[in-house]
Amino acid sequence: MKLSPLIRGLRPHQWLKNVLVVAAPLAAGVLFQPGVWLAVIATFVLFCAASSGVYLINDILDVEADREHPKKKNRPIASGALGIRLALIVGIALLVAAPLLAIAVSLNLALVIALYEALQLAYCVWFKHTAVVDLVIVSSGFLIRAIAGAVALSIPVSQWFLLVSFAGSLLMVAGKRYSEKVEFEHSGLSTRKSLENYSSSYLRFVWMLAAGLATISYSLWAFDLGDMATNIWPAVSIVPFSMAILRYAYNVDKGVAGAPEDIVLQDKQLLLFAVLWLVTFTLSVIFRVHN
Repeated sequence: MKLSPLIRGLRPHQWLKNVLVVAAPLAAGVLFQPGVWLAVIATFVLFCAASSGVYLINDILDVEADREHPKKKNRPIASGALGIRLALIVGIALLVAAPLLAIAVSLNLALVIALYEALQLAYCVWFKHTAVVDLVIVSSGFLIRAIAGAVALSIPVSQWFLLVSFAGSLLMVAGKRYSEKVEFEHSGLSTRKSLENYSSSYLRFVWMLAAGLATISYSLWAFDLGDMATNIWPAVSIVPFSMAILRYAYNVDKGVAGAPEDIVLQDKQLLLFAVLWLVTFTLSVIFRVHN
């Protein structure tokens, strides 16, 4: 039996999203403490399993619609390379195993993963074509990943962290929807059903609102993290963060903002801004911990 269709069905290229579990430990300044990485890596792996289980179930439910899509028709299940029965067995196994294994890390982490799975499955079954609700549920997937890193280590998170995480998540989801809408309009192809509920102007409003909220929330958070006399790095980090948001918005406006992980890896400028932000933010955390 060839494993390549099954592996592709797990969508390993989208596991990059699960790196968000590092966000809370990094922001709290505990990421580099002994013993922390074991819990962080375990959380990352568990979310990879949970998200892959959701992807398999989603592709089974959408198999007919995917076969009519110009790009999604090449997915393993839609193309027939991966059997529905095998995909269902593996999908259910992953969905059950992820929260059960998470108990070894933290009971609260197991509950968070179970909540993530419940919301994403509810989206796949009931809310995929419900306007606004679908945006919020998909955005919650990114937010829950960020919260999971805190829960795994029992780290308290600030309201600023939650605001930035939610706004950034909404930007990525609404931006992707907007790009898909623009792509379908320009190509003349029939749009998928979930996009029929939205106009381009509404999606533009949502991603612009999210971009503004993310930038303002992060800036206020950065000024709250340090002061100009002893730790200038939080304020400095605002610059690359804002540039990354602006560059991401540039891609969205052009209609080329597909999967967030693909944009980051393909856009060299965005990747550079992201790296610069990571360096400056890490320095801000290090200086804050040692002062």
